[in-house]
Amino acid sequence: MAAAESDIDPSSSICSEFLHFDAKDTASRWLAAADLQQEVYSHLASYVPRILCVGPIGGGSSREEQREEQREELACQLLLLAPLEWLLLGEEPAAGLALLQENNQPSPLCGHVFKVGEPTYSCRECAADPTCVLCMQCFLGSVHKEHRYRMTTSLGGGFCDCGDAEAWKKGPYCQKHTPSDSSRDTEEDPLAQLPPDLVARAYSIFSIILRYAVDMLTCEQEDQLPAGLEPPERGDSYYCMLFNDEVHTYEQVIYTLQKAVNCSQKEAVSFATTVDRDGRKSVRFGDFQFCEQAKSVIVRNTSRQSKPLRVQVMHSSVVAHQCFALKALSWLGQILQYSDGLRRILCQVGLQKQSEEESSSLVDRLMLNDSKMWKGARNVYHQLLMNSLLMDFKYKKVFAIQFAKMYQRLQSDYVKDDHDREFSITDLSVQMFTVPSLARMLMVEENLMTTIIRTFVDHLRHRDLQGRFQFDRYTAQQAFKFGRVQSLIGDLKYILISPPSQWSDQLRLKFLEGLEAFLKLLKCMQGMDPVVRQVGQHIEMEPEWEAAFTLQMKLTHIISMIQEWCSTDERVLIEAYKKCLSALTECQGGLADGEQPISLSLAGHCVETFRCQVSQDKVSIHLPVCRLLAGLHVLLSRTEVASRYPEQLPLGELSPPLLIELPLRCLVLCAQVHAGMWRRNGFSLINQIYYYHNVKCRVEMFDKDITMLQAGASMMDPNHFLMIVLSRFELFYIFSSADIRKRYREANKDLVQQNTLIEEMLHLIIMVIGERYVSGVGQVESSEDVRREIIHQLSIRPMSHSELVKALPENGNKETGVERVIDTVASFKKPGVTGRGLYELRPEWNKHFNLYFHHYSRADQSKAEEAQRKLRRQNGEDTALPPPLPPPLCPLFGSLVNLLQCDVLLAIEGAVLQWAVEPSGGGWTESMLQRVLHLVGLALLEEQQQLENCSGDEDVTFKYTCKITRPGEAPSTSGSVLALLESLQNAPHLEVHKNMITWILKMVSSIKTMRERTSSSSSVTISQGGGLEETLRDKDKAERKRKAEMARLRREKILAQMSEMQKHFINENKELFQQSLEELEASTSTELSPPSSALTCASQVCVGPRRVGGAERRQLVTCILCQEEQEVRGHGRAMVLAAFVQRSTVLSKNRQRSLPSSEHLDPVFMPPDLCLGTHTASCGHIMHATCWQRYFEAVQLKEQRRQQRLRGHTSYDVENGEFLCPLCECLSNTVIPLLPHTHTPDHSVDHPSLEAWLVTTNQQIEALKSAHRRQSDGVSEGAEPAVPKGFRVDFTPQNPFSSSISEMITTFSLSTYKVGLKVNPNEQDARVPVLTWATCAYTIQSIERLLMDEEKPLFGSLPCRQDDCLSSLTRLGSACWTSAPLKTVHTHFIRLFSALVPDCQVENSPCLLDIDMFHLLVYCVLSYSSVHALDQSGRSVMDSGHLHLLQLVTVAHLVQVLLTSTTEEVFMDQDSGGSEEEELTWQLYCSLRKHLNSVLPEVSSGWQLWSRLKAGVLPFLRAAALFFHYLNSAAPPTDLLVAGPGHWEALCSYLSLPSNLLLLYRNQNTLLEPLIQRWCCHPGVRQSLQGGGVIVRFPRESNRLINLPEDYSILINQASSFTCPRSGGDKSRAPTLCLVCGSMLCSQSYCCQTEVDGEDVGACTAHTFTCGAGLGLFLRVRESQVLFVAGKTKGCFYPPPYLDDYGETDQGLKRGNPLHLCAERYRKIERLWRQHGIAEVIGHAQEANQTLVAIDWQHL
Repeated sequence: MAAAESDIDPSSSICSEFLHFDAKDTASRWLAAADLQQEVYSHLASYVPRILCVGPIGGGSSREEQREEQREELACQLLLLAPLEWLLLGEEPAAGLALLQENNQPSPLCGHVFKVGEPTYSCRECAADPTCVLCMQCFLGSVHKEHRYRMTTSLGGGFCDCGDAEAWKKGPYCQKHTPSDSSRDTEEDPLAQLPPDLVARAYSIFSIILRYAVDMLTCEQEDQLPAGLEPPERGDSYYCMLFNDEVHTYEQVIYTLQKAVNCSQKEAVSFATTVDRDGRKSVRFGDFQFCEQAKSVIVRNTSRQSKPLRVQVMHSSVVAHQCFALKALSWLGQILQYSDGLRRILCQVGLQKQSEEESSSLVDRLMLNDSKMWKGARNVYHQLLMNSLLMDFKYKKVFAIQFAKMYQRLQSDYVKDDHDREFSITDLSVQMFTVPSLARMLMVEENLMTTIIRTFVDHLRHRDLQGRFQFDRYTAQQAFKFGRVQSLIGDLKYILISPPSQWSDQLRLKFLEGLEAFLKLLKCMQGMDPVVRQVGQHIEMEPEWEAAFTLQMKLTHIISMIQEWCSTDERVLIEAYKKCLSALTECQGGLADGEQPISLSLAGHCVETFRCQVSQDKVSIHLPVCRLLAGLHVLLSRTEVASRYPEQLPLGELSPPLLIELPLRCLVLCAQVHAGMWRRNGFSLINQIYYYHNVKCRVEMFDKDITMLQAGASMMDPNHFLMIVLSRFELFYIFSSADIRKRYREANKDLVQQNTLIEEMLHLIIMVIGERYVSGVGQVESSEDVRREIIHQLSIRPMSHSELVKALPENGNKETGVERVIDTVASFKKPGVTGRGLYELRPEWNKHFNLYFHHYSRADQSKAEEAQRKLRRQNGEDTALPPPLPPPLCPLFGSLVNLLQCDVLLAIEGAVLQWAVEPSGGGWTESMLQRVLHLVGLALLEEQQQLENCSGDEDVTFKYTCKITRPGEAPSTSGSVLALLESLQNAPHLEVHKNMITWILKMVSSIKTMRERTSSSSSVTISQGGGLEETLRDKDKAERKRKAEMARLRREKILAQMSEMQKHFINENKELFQQSLEELEASTSTELSPPSSALTCASQVCVGPRRVGGAERRQLVTCILCQEEQEVRGHGRAMVLAAFVQRSTVLSKNRQRSLPSSEHLDPVFMPPDLCLGTHTASCGHIMHATCWQRYFEAVQLKEQRRQQRLRGHTSYDVENGEFLCPLCECLSNTVIPLLPHTHTPDHSVDHPSLEAWLVTTNQQIEALKSAHRRQSDGVSEGAEPAVPKGFRVDFTPQNPFSSSISEMITTFSLSTYKVGLKVNPNEQDARVPVLTWATCAYTIQSIERLLMDEEKPLFGSLPCRQDDCLSSLTRLGSACWTSAPLKTVHTHFIRLFSALVPDCQVENSPCLLDIDMFHLLVYCVLSYSSVHALDQSGRSVMDSGHLHLLQLVTVAHLVQVLLTSTTEEVFMDQDSGGSEEEELTWQLYCSLRKHLNSVLPEVSSGWQLWSRLKAGVLPFLRAAALFFHYLNSAAPPTDLLVAGPGHWEALCSYLSLPSNLLLLYRNQNTLLEPLIQRWCCHPGVRQSLQGGGVIVRFPRESNRLINLPEDYSILINQASSFTCPRSGGDKSRAPTLCLVCGSMLCSQSYCCQTEVDGEDVGACTAHTFTCGAGLGLFLRVRESQVLFVAGKTKGCFYPPPYLDDYGETDQGLKRGNPLHLCAERYRKIERLWRQHGIAEVIGHAQEANQTLVAIDWQHL
């Protein structure tokens, strides 16, 4: 009970204190006090527990909670913060703060802290690193918006770097933050600007408040308060406080809370959401026992699988003080914004040591307790640190030093904690470590680099016996820790991201110390995860390999950056090289120990090495120490340190065979895996090899291994190098044995494997010799390397920008360098409405193509080869793919060239060529030969280059041509290489390589010519060499031309023969072709022009007695299921079209209209705002009804079986009657029966006038009414009404259709009834026929709107499927009365007719302004058939009835348009002479004004009215023409088959109306005037016109999707300021924009779920039911993704209409290129929506991609 009392009490007592409390007095009392802290504390002690947290939580409605929050806010401000403000400022706070702001000189730093999802911009040209970002306002006012920039969405927490000169290479200030010249000079203390007494007061207040907040947030006790804060009276009121963790899921927490605190699901969801957002939430309030009980249940329930949820029972006063502590910190943050002086005071207070014995400051205490605090508290104080310490550069340094000192401790806390990095204090490292000057200072003073690396290594303690990391036995706990430790690598990257331009000795020392620590880390990685080849049986457990590669990927950029740092200082580079070499020597200490030494000899050379077999020993892919040395070795060459200071380098100590040993083993391992020797080692090895070559890792793995081999080879005898390579590939004996055939007799070797190994070895030699595009190996720039990569990627196929970027390695700044070179090598092709922009290689770069480019995978290589050969054939060149000219080598690597002419390589080449000359037993392959030819080509190019570059007197050392002419040495007594090539030139089995061999032989002869001419001037030699090549080339060209000509003649001959045979066949089977052509004509439903040509255009009429029907034409159709052909007849077997019926709001002019429930909805009159319609579409495929029923039953059966096997949805819902069309798999949910054309009316019958027809019809209606009364009452009242002659009320007309057709009519009617009203089928319901008519009218209206907006002709432009659908639908509408009770249809007709001819007996007839006239016309015409069927007089007046109905409805529509037209805007001066139309329009308008007693405004000119009337009535006439065209199968006039103006007359004559529609009114004035008067006198008309409801104006404007901004970042900005409407001011995680109405929704979150039909659905799904009748189009702003949703279970993602400059979408905003709206793509989405094609798109998408079916779309 105590709790309840306290509930009422405090608020009322507080209210009274509100009135009597005076902040100013309190402040002056404090000012006079001796001990300010004691005064402030006692004030807080008495007020805080009474204001904050004074009662039960949750349970109440959200509105009550909001009121409570507002009350607390207000009380805090008035009673607690106001006195502090008075005390600080010494005057009225508002005035004081304004004055502070006025006198403040703001810092140039922007410091805007990003919200979650806010757009951030980084300039790719000027930013010091990718973490330097601008907010949108600064970006728009900066120079960078003209540069190449990257746009991303913030995760929240960082701040804008505008104004920080170190963050930008140029343009650091935006217009707003550009410092004025005066403020630049004065580097004065901002405190000098403030009055001294204010400074003193600020010091004391800030230290009291900050100390209070720190004490409260770091206090360990749950029910004890710090001294001085104990409440006056302490009640037994406690909170049970639940804290967030990242281990338990939402579902677990919700379930636990429901059990523990006995709350509803909704309340539990709300609790869980708040806990997740704020980090804690009280879930129970009461006495200690009561809360303790809830705590024990929660702990018990969540401790089964993992550690339990953290719950504390806290005294209410402690909770209250903690809440106020956060408010106080936020208040400090706000006060700082007014003055930089106050900011500095807070910095000093926060960072000064508390006392002598306490060495930590307040900020230190906060940081050390960071991992113990809850999310909300962390966020608030991090925000304060960012607003204070990080915005004041002086104190940023002090803070950074503190941070670096505590780095190890903070990181350890973070690793043990489970919250994400963004909620940890360690996340602030990015704000300090990325500032180059700070990073260097911390490196020097605090040895930060070493600290970070040591902390990292300390956390990875799991090692093997050799001290290497071992990840394979990681527990889940260790794996989690490993994941968290990786953030340290990020910190290391931040401090290394920009290499120094000037080095101090201190920096050198500390960097090298850091490097030493880093080498220790690399030594732990060297050789980790070794593999041994499995022989015999397959590996049982796949070993863990991912962790090692994750580590490698994370360190890749660090390794590259360390090399970059070394390259900027020679002394550092030399020291680093020495350290790295000694580390490698340590690692390789025992490499050759215990191995058996062997001596190899080949081609007269001999080398000592040791036995090592990759296929038997342990091998590891991880060799980071080796690879770092390779990188540094290249730097020695690039910076020319090697040639300038050779004495300082330990080059003499290098042992090249040891250097190449490990990289060579690694490459051999790859070759053996390719050859299939390691199949039994499972996927883990394949994955490792994949990543070794992958673009993410290759720069510091594969590429460096090649470099290391190049370095080794350049320091060794080339013959020795090649012999060791042969030995490691286990191929030595093949090339060294005297008898080459011996290799086939080696039984234990698989030949295919051996051939692959030889190919791989030759490929490796090609790479070692030819890969010179590394600056330092070859004489090239880094941009040439990128250019070469692009050339080779585009040689495979044209690629989009994103594919290219993915294929290139990124540097630490996420740049690949593509943009610098792409335009020189490629041309860009823009995309169309689908697809993306592509780059194509410019033809002049094709000559740079290298078939053995080292980054090609096998698949890439074969694709590129095929593409290049094809290209050369198209251009009429020969298909040889010779190696391109390689760039010259740097001096340090110069001796690599000798590999090409060494004896061992010549022996290998000779051997392979020899095998090719005498092929036998599969001992060689064409790829092998191709590689040898490539090597020969390389050597010849090298020699040619040397000859061209040498001056006459030097001797050229490279004599390859001489060597290849010598015959082989003793072991292989074969001919010379050249002789072998000549003999291969015409070998029939080598046709493919013939061109290449020819090219080689040409090169040889041209080089010989050059050598012979060296005595004379070398320039002549070149030109002559060239000349020789030219003549050979010309001969070749002529030969090729001759061949091409012959091929062309042969082709023409064959084509002529084929065409002759075709003619022959057609002549023989003439009657067959004739027949099929006739059928084709008969079956096309778009057959428009009637057979009789006597009819001229003017007489083509679609309604009334003069029309011509289409029954003379036979309709032959084929069933898609049984392929049987059949004519459509009324009494035949039913044929049906697959169709899809859906509710639609596409034409709606009022989405807000709330409709009555389905049971009470009366659909007889459609309102003119078309708020909800039913649309029918069809794919146009026809089946027998019986075939379709069998098919559907099979689908149902299959679905039942599937549901038993696996739960889940398919793309169609069988329970709702959905199925996929058997032919095109289009989503369908019903079928439309095909009905025959109508007959031409009997032209001899008299045509009754409108007057006569009205009399007759009224009599018929009276007769029907009295008959209905008789049926219901059983008595006749009064006299019988006069019945027209031949009209029999009791007559039952015979059904014109067979039973199967009638059944299908019922099937379709019930489907539309079920979908349109969302009710269960009920044949007895009177509304069934109305919905069939409704879907017919709505579908015609929506198609008419589409044709109008796309400016297509009214007839002839519809695709067959729509045409067939409309004709079947309309005829079905006219026949559906046959399957409904006659009385029902008659009752509908009577009601509809009373709207046109008002009848006092019919109740609640709507007013003219509440009816859509086209729907009325369709309903009247289609229901009139049922009345006419009772007329047995033999006079067929059906058509005159239709015409009179059309005339009546048209007049009603004219009146409707005039009543609703507005007269504001005047178009232009009208002609003075008024035409007849204008005169009559004016008369009609005046008569309407008279009837309505001048409610209508006065109008001076009839011209304006007529032009409005004509525009307003046109859509109605167009829709009516479509309707009668399909109803009566009447051919349209030619004028309406073309688009363009001037259709009015043709349209009117087609509808049998006068082109001056007002003649209808004038000619029948006496008859119509009373009707018009009765329409106008309906009370609803006056009420609407005087402002009672929404008036719909005509013509109705077509609905469009909302306008989207051109620049996508505007949308992101809107979304970032959008807060979730339910969870008070919290940012929405997935803001989603409805493209139909423009609402922003909070998607995919628990907070915004609502209940629809008893099921919880997300905000988007709920919105579709109010906005789009269950169908929605949304743009997920943060993902840049369009979302289509249909109902609760269907949805798909669709490419967004936003493209970057490269014509690509960026779903997920991963690339960050600026995005702009592509109008065509948006129009395409709009067209899909307006054509009602969204459901179909979703169906196809879900069929194509089964993963879409599994998504819970209803939760979005």
